[in-house]
Amino acid sequence: MGQGRAVVGMVTAALAGPLTLAALRRLPPSPRERWERTNHAGASITLLEGPAMVGALTAGALAGGGPGALPAAGATLVAGALGALDDLAGDARSKGLKGHLGALVRGEITTGAIKVVGLGVTGVAAAAALDRGARRPLSTLAAGGVIAGTANLVNLLDLRPGRALKAVLVGGALVTATQPDGRSAAPALTAAGAAAGLLAPDLRGESMLGDTGANAAGAALGVALAERCGPLGRGVALATLIGLTLASEKVSFTTVIESTPVLRELDALGRPPRP
Repeated sequence: MGQGRAVVGMVTAALAGPLTLAALRRLPPSPRERWERTNHAGASITLLEGPAMVGALTAGALAGGGPGALPAAGATLVAGALGALDDLAGDARSKGLKGHLGALVRGEITTGAIKVVGLGVTGVAAAAALDRGARRPLSTLAAGGVIAGTANLVNLLDLRPGRALKAVLVGGALVTATQPDGRSAAPALTAAGAAAGLLAPDLRGESMLGDTGANAAGAALGVALAERCGPLGRGVALATLIGLTLASEKVSFTTVIESTPVLRELDALGRPPRP
């Protein structure tokens, strides 16, 4: 029964994403234009994929059920709202974790700093809901860091068409495939389903997740990962996420991907060739 509901959640997320995006793209020009940006190739693109991702993940989590449903839905909604704040009112003067925390130390409150703190609080709250009744404070704190760190990592990957969604799709599939007996795969399947549903327009360069969708998708995947892992696994995942985040301050992920043949091919898979 649990696995059946998990599949329902995945299908719900996969269908809800493109339907929501199509509806949002029919909004009147004034609100719609607030979500329009210019991408890395100089083309006009919409960030409305982000709210569509939030809707897909929330619908899928509630349809899929399981112990991680409410933590995943809550983390998705709050992370998406924090991302929307950055998308719509963000200040580009401070970039990256180091830039936002540096601004905070100087007494400057940026939308990025609000998001960093907010994602941390959101992660811990979702982890506490996930571990309700379990007396493992260090494990719960590590799970909170995993949720917040995954939300940030997916956002760091959202620099080329399809890249972040492929990461969520692969991550969701791996967490699902390694679920121990008796555990619900619903959160992981929901994240994978939502990513699959929105992958086509993202690959075509018509839309992108933005902070809204990337933070929401990462938070949902983080809940799935935290639910899957015990205390040791959470600690290893958190250390890995911290390492990748610190590395991103020094090294461009795009440079690494484009200089590694296998990663380059996977990254480009499904994208139409540039004119």
